Amino acid sequence: MNPVLIAAGFVALAIVYGVYRRYTHISLADVPGPESASFITGNLKELYQGQAAEADFKWQAQYGNVVRFKGSFGTDQLMISDPAALQYIFANKGYRFPKPPERRILTKMVNGKGITWAEGDDHKRHRGVMLPGFGAAESRAFLSIFQNCAESMSNEWTEIISNSKEGSVVFNVSVWLSRATLDAIGEGTYYSGYTSTSAFDVRFSTTDNNESAQALARSYNNIMNDVFGSPSDGQVFSLGISKYIPYRILEYLTDMVKNPRIVRMREAGKTAKSVARQLVKEKAEMLLRGDGSRDIFSLLVKANMDTDAKAKLTEEELHAQIRTILFAGHETTANTVSWGLLELAKQPKIQSRLREEIWETEAAVHARGDVGFTIADFDAMPYTTAVMKEVLRFCCVVYHVQRYASKDDVLPLSQPITARSGNIIRELPVPKGTRIIASLAAYNRDKELWGEDAHEFNPERWLNGTAKEKVTSIGVYSNLMTFLGGVRSCIGWRFAVIEIQAFLTEIVGRFEFATSDKTELVRREACLVMVPVVEGEVENGVQLPLRVSLAPRTGKEC
Repeated sequence: MNPVLIAAGFVALAIVYGVYRRYTHISLADVPGPESASFITGNLKELYQGQAAEADFKWQAQYGNVVRFKGSFGTDQLMISDPAALQYIFANKGYRFPKPPERRILTKMVNGKGITWAEGDDHKRHRGVMLPGFGAAESRAFLSIFQNCAESMSNEWTEIISNSKEGSVVFNVSVWLSRATLDAIGEGTYYSGYTSTSAFDVRFSTTDNNESAQALARSYNNIMNDVFGSPSDGQVFSLGISKYIPYRILEYLTDMVKNPRIVRMREAGKTAKSVARQLVKEKAEMLLRGDGSRDIFSLLVKANMDTDAKAKLTEEELHAQIRTILFAGHETTANTVSWGLLELAKQPKIQSRLREEIWETEAAVHARGDVGFTIADFDAMPYTTAVMKEVLRFCCVVYHVQRYASKDDVLPLSQPITARSGNIIRELPVPKGTRIIASLAAYNRDKELWGEDAHEFNPERWLNGTAKEKVTSIGVYSNLMTFLGGVRSCIGWRFAVIEIQAFLTEIVGRFEFATSDKTELVRREACLVMVPVVEGEVENGVQLPLRVSLAPRTGKEC
């Protein structure tokens, strides 16, 4: 039987059931929110066709931190940035609000059935096996790798700039950073060919002869924009109705359809799976010979070998964990640093103050006979830390996380809601099945937490007490939701923080960043992660063109 007809039948039944539940069950209709633009697509076009979190900020300003909006066929959905509600969803009752099946399908296609796909007891099992590789001590051990990768990229930039007639060059910094951070996840050889222990103890350098690793780097290039960027009306409609299609049917369709975006994702997934399979085989053999190192991959494979049989990851799950770390470990970090450099280019005074602290600390490091910064040095750099936190707050690369209520529930609220009827809602009943968009970006711009200038890039808030780091304490880092919180928090958040510190101190210490003639055209493209593209040149992929020159030293800094 035609799978499209089967899917259409399920959709029709689901719509009838949805309408029935709408009029016989708990209603969200009294929660304030925008008027539906269309019965077919609701508010989804505004949500998904604008720039990243554009609708979030607009709705937050108009309706507050709990917004009811319409999905396909008039269904009520929620966008939430209220601290108490988010704490309940992620920290208090994390497994009661799982990822929607249609979103799990996308996760599976990108990274396989790994930790970001798993739910409930499976997720506990996955996380238990992976945690030994992501502790504080393990994360600190990778500092030199990140520093070496950043330094190698900086050396390339220095050579190019030195050979330029103008003394400055416009670099597409996103592409450079993506390559460098992918290499940091590998062996750290992308630019200079040195060897050292890293996340996977493997090369991803284009100068290396590892064809599968090179294929992986190519397949990851611009993938999020290719697959999820600039969705058409038809794609928004498909996204909206996917919630009505049973998981198995969705799985079948994504395995079989010829849509170019789906095909692109499938091919990248196959390449990543091939690399992961090869890495598992090679690392397992090394461990059996007693040759394993302290890289994350060795720790992961060893932890799985030592785990009780019932708690072990299957081979497919182990491959998926590798894919998840490879992809998430470089994509989000590269984009975060890129957006941070854009803000520094726009605000030269902040950039100069940051550089002064970097140089001052660098002089102290050299005076004691060391070459590079240590974690203790980073901890002793208040303005650098403030800038990094502000980058993570303001440039929230993963701007949405989607969940649904697995049962009828009641969400606590930090502040009461004035309903459309005029009633005051102090806690919000939520019916089973309700789709919830947790707006991490909107939470990170909440004026109650971050000050009246929350929509401005201002590191000073972290120094003058404006930022409420210890009020709600949802997130794992500085009360931010950038790395989530609770049982589904980002397992590699310490890894990411140290990597961002290493890259910022290296490249801001060596270069000055200025806007280019295309900076005003940069848009925050919404493709599950926020990536920079140039207006009118979206077909050219991820672009963040900044003018880069060598930072002039007076000789007093070192």
